[in-house]
This record gives sequence, C-alpha cells and structure tokens, in this order.
Amino acid sequence: MPDHDQRRGLLPALLKYWRGQRGLSQLDLAIAADVSSRHLSFLETGRATPSAEMVLRLATALDVPLRQVNTMLRSAGHPAAYEEGDSLPPLARTALDHLKRHSEPFPLVVVDRAYDVMDANTAAHRLLGTILPDDVGLTGLNLVRTTFDPGGAHPVIVNFDEVGRLLLWRLQREVLAEPGDPVLRGLLDDVLAMPTVHDDWRSVDLGVAADPAVVVHFRLGDLELRFVTLVTAFQAPQNVALDELRIEHWLPTDEATSDACHLLASS
Repeated sequence: MPDHDQRRGLLPALLKYWRGQRGLSQLDLAIAADVSSRHLSFLETGRATPSAEMVLRLATALDVPLRQVNTMLRSAGHPAAYEEGDSLPPLARTALDHLKRHSEPFPLVVVDRAYDVMDANTAAHRLLGTILPDDVGLTGLNLVRTTFDPGGAHPVIVNFDEVGRLLLWRLQREVLAEPGDPVLRGLLDDVLAMPTVHDDWRSVDLGVAADPAVVVHFRLGDLELRFVTLVTAFQAPQNVALDELRIEHWLPTDEATSDACHLLASS
C-alpha cells in the first residue's frame, strides 16, 4: 500500500488489505493474533482505535514487512517502531563482513528489496567486473536490470531464456504481493520495456510453480561458469533496511566453475 504516514484513520483499510493479501478471514486473523473476532471487526470498521501493542500484534500475525508496519502504526496515530533509513546496525555490518570474507573465492552480493547492489565481496567485484562492460561498476548496479540489459550482463548469459523468464515472473509475483510499492513497480516497468523480454513472458502464469533453484550459465570467451544462487536474510530484523536486505551467495555447480573461481582469485 502507499505510504500514508501523514494521514490518520487509515488502519481499517490497511488491516483489510493485508488480511486479504494473506488470504485470511477475520476469524483466521483473530485466532492467529489471539484477539476476539468482535474486537477485530470493530478495528476494521473504525469503531475502535487500537493501541500500538495491538497494531504490532496484528502486523506480526499478518507477517507485514517492517516498513509497512511503521505505516500501520502511524495511520493509527502511533510513532513508528522500527528505524528507517539506509544504514545497517553495526552488528549486522560485522556479520556481513564475516560472510563476505568466508565466501571467497565465490561471489557474494548484498541487495535491497529492489535488487540494487548494496555491497559485495572481492570475488563478486572480480566476476561482475569481468561480466559487465568496462564502464559499468557496482555503484548503482541493479541485478535485475543488468540481467535484461543488452548492454549489461545479458549477452554473456547462455541460458537467458530460462533465467530471464523465471526472474521476470518472480518480480511480477513480488509486485502482486505489494502492488503499492512504487520502487518495485518502477523496476518491473523498466524491465518490461527491455527489448530482451519475450512477449509470452509478460503475463505471469501463477499456476506454474517457481523452480527451487536455477543455474545461471555464463560464457566469457572460452570460460564457462555455472552458479546457483542461495539467498539468505537476517532472522527477526528490528530495522527496516535490515528487513529488506537479501544476501545472494553464488555457488559453483561444477568443479570447472569452482576451479575458475580459485584461479581468478589467485591472478
């Protein structure tokens, strides 16, 4: 939903929205949040005003992203509960530095909710510096855009038809899950305008299950690299930036790719 921080009395609409997104009835949510269905009905009709504790309880039961939890709190007249901004807590930064070091010589990339690169280890800088044109750096790089961009990584992705289709459908599902997110919507619009998007990819088929893992196959001259991506996140984040952060581990799927990564690291 759009950010209504400066407006009041919108919690009933937000509760109905998130309950609908999760496919829950009022009774389902009341049971999950341990509140009476009568009180929940009063909250959704605006006949009762919830405490901050009640908003947090309902948001937790609905698994609402932290940025939108803050929106719910403000809409009910309460201050935000979670810090917003781009900075990460020192403990999280220390953990990321540890992961970056111990992932070598295999790439690790840290992205936000819109796939903008926030950080990367040396192996990722080395690999992306090899894959991307000389004038493209990691600063401001978006992994989704460069995948579809004819001037980005697209020319060296051997199995782009598989990777591109599944990546676009994943992005479409994310937009469907949060249709009011202007950042994700803008990214989807940019990708759909790319000439590399096939017409039959534009409508996501929700009946097709997403593959559990997709191997990305790069060809750089005589060098063939194949990676599978493992995405991890921090458990129980208490910070909006941390909640939206994703850590992508690019793991080799064969011995040749593993050897190439070790060779690149030593060169």
